[in-house]
Amino acid sequence: MNARWYPPLPAPQSAEPDRPRSGLREYVDILLDHRWLIAAITVAALVLGACYALFGPRVYEANVLIQVEDADRSATPGDTAVNGVSVKTPTSGEAEILKSRMVLGQAIENTRLFITAQPHYLPLVGAFIARHSTELSNPGFLGLGSHVSGTERIAVAQMDVPPAFEGKRFLLTAGDNGNYTLTHPDFATPLQGRVGVPLDASVPGGVIHLLVGSFEARPGGAFELTRRSMQLVLLELQSELRVIEKGKQSGVMDVSWQTGNPAQLTDLLNEVSRLYVRQNIDQKTAQAERTLDFLGTELPKFRQQLEHSEEVYNQYRNQNGTISLDDEARNALTQNVDLQAKLFDARLKRLDLMSRFTAQHPMVMTLDAQIASLRKELGTVDSRIRRMPMLQQNSVRMQRDIKVNTDLYASLLNSSLQMRLAREGRTGNVRVLDPALLPEKPVRPKAAIAMALALIGGLFLGAATAILHKTLKSTVANPDEIEAHTGLDVYSTIALSTQQVQLDRASRLGKPGMKLLAALHPEDAALEGVRRLRTTLRFTMLGAPNNRILLTSATPGAGKTFVSSNLAAVLAASGKRVLLIDADMRRGSLAGQFGLAQETGLSELVAGSATLPQATHAQVLPHLDVITSGTLPNDPATALAGDAFTQLLATVSARYDIVLIDAPPILLATETVAMASAMGTLLLLARAGDSQLGDLMESTKRLAHVGASFHGVVLNGLDTRQHHYGSYGYGYGNYRFRAHAYPPLGYTPRTEPEHAAS
Repeated sequence: MNARWYPPLPAPQSAEPDRPRSGLREYVDILLDHRWLIAAITVAALVLGACYALFGPRVYEANVLIQVEDADRSATPGDTAVNGVSVKTPTSGEAEILKSRMVLGQAIENTRLFITAQPHYLPLVGAFIARHSTELSNPGFLGLGSHVSGTERIAVAQMDVPPAFEGKRFLLTAGDNGNYTLTHPDFATPLQGRVGVPLDASVPGGVIHLLVGSFEARPGGAFELTRRSMQLVLLELQSELRVIEKGKQSGVMDVSWQTGNPAQLTDLLNEVSRLYVRQNIDQKTAQAERTLDFLGTELPKFRQQLEHSEEVYNQYRNQNGTISLDDEARNALTQNVDLQAKLFDARLKRLDLMSRFTAQHPMVMTLDAQIASLRKELGTVDSRIRRMPMLQQNSVRMQRDIKVNTDLYASLLNSSLQMRLAREGRTGNVRVLDPALLPEKPVRPKAAIAMALALIGGLFLGAATAILHKTLKSTVANPDEIEAHTGLDVYSTIALSTQQVQLDRASRLGKPGMKLLAALHPEDAALEGVRRLRTTLRFTMLGAPNNRILLTSATPGAGKTFVSSNLAAVLAASGKRVLLIDADMRRGSLAGQFGLAQETGLSELVAGSATLPQATHAQVLPHLDVITSGTLPNDPATALAGDAFTQLLATVSARYDIVLIDAPPILLATETVAMASAMGTLLLLARAGDSQLGDLMESTKRLAHVGASFHGVVLNGLDTRQHHYGSYGYGYGNYRFRAHAYPPLGYTPRTEPEHAAS
């Protein structure tokens, strides 16, 4: 029958595209689409957080409160203020002294902080079990190894190793009656030792000295021993030890530290505070000693000066009688005595500062300026005295010498007494208010905080993974992306069908019977896209040279067999006589869709071993005939390039209204490009979330090489449950197809459909 193509009268239905979405809405849609991925990552993070909270290492914290008194409360000349400038070390300076090598180094040495000795716990859960155990454990796990998980303890009094072994782990295994064995991978033979007896042994690089004070473990239980570098331990402690002032200018320092051994933590902090207080007292004692040495030299001189001045004044008064001083002379005498006393105090303070600082120190330079000012004032007073009558001048000078020498001598005696008291009492300006207590609960990890951080981290990591996955993914997401990159129109979008998933599973299992979605589930939402494609093709084929439609894809897996078979079914349902040809002679699967035999088909037709009626499955559905691929040949490209295939196309085009050809993927099969010139309409199939944009563009280039081009693209497998389809904001999340009552296509299965059981 020679039929012509007449388009139907109804106009095509067009859908107005969605407007682009905002950036925030786009990210929200991505997160909603990947909600199960985010949930899985979050659950994994929560599991890790729970494991950390249960089995993670425990960290304890303790603190010591130390008070630093003001300078005025420690009555020593070197600590008094000079013109409002305190020469006492401020609290910040005291904190640096506390963290100095002088204090921390000695504390590390006294507490043996550089020695780490702990039970050889079971991996991951050993420490957790040990925290809840009340007795010694049986060594080993399932009878293997020397791990412990009970109340095992060890005390190591001394451990010195060659530098090459510092930071490396030794394994001490308990034996009977206090004996033990020390092993290391670099030891040729294990070392034997006993509790309380020093172990001295030659090892590669030097000699090892070990003294184990005691241990509690059953025979076979092991302990891990590590001797760390003293310098590294000191640097680590200096960075971890926290010293802060409680309140503003309170003079109270809070010294705290965190570590995993609570007993070692308490011992170290108390030792640090003890050494700090002792060095402060030693500093004050040394200062008192220096002052006493100075006073011991100066006191005899001032006593001799005082006696000489008194003797001279008495002789002068015996010769001249008692001399009455006027107001000006008495005033000058008082000023001269005061200035002499201040000058002496300033010189004494400068002497004390020079024992600790250089002449360029700001405090020393301040005192030098004060001494110069006092000397200038003293010179002014002396000039006033020289203008007085000679009798009064001599009397004022003599009384001045007596007064100054008396005051200075009394001051030196008082200072000497104070220094002796300070030396004998050994008191400083710092004291420990609260010593460190043994902590009972760890500060880390806290279960609530660990789980909260795990939840936040899991949600953030899941969201970042989802956004990164969507950003880096270069697959087709929506019709607008295809049109923007390829320049081709998207004729229709076909939704992802859950019913088709079951039919595909039945086909893979080899179950007999028809597995065509249009025949078994005509109300499925995916068929709306196929019907929309049928409507578009009616207008597309108006100017086509023939009634042949070739449908192909760039790569396998796009679903071209599904689209071609269902498109043929809906075209036949409209009353057109349709012939569906499976031209994919590499892996043709069209026969399985209709439950047909594969043996006799297109390959037999072009080879001449079968006639058209023999190879055609007539009336598979009303108005629909099917030619399967037949036996798959060795060289399908050559089989379809001959005149036999061209003559076949001419014959079937005259007998049918539409000839629909399911061609192999264009990037994998050269015969698809060869067939393109004989087709009236060429359709390229893409799958949402799977097909690459680069593959689609390369497919258009392949056709351009032979002077052909695709008329349009069909986007298959669009998941309407998703909210986001790329940067063009093609949203389908809130759209659902309505189920219409479509009449059956004339197929009545003889038995229960296999797909229902799959």
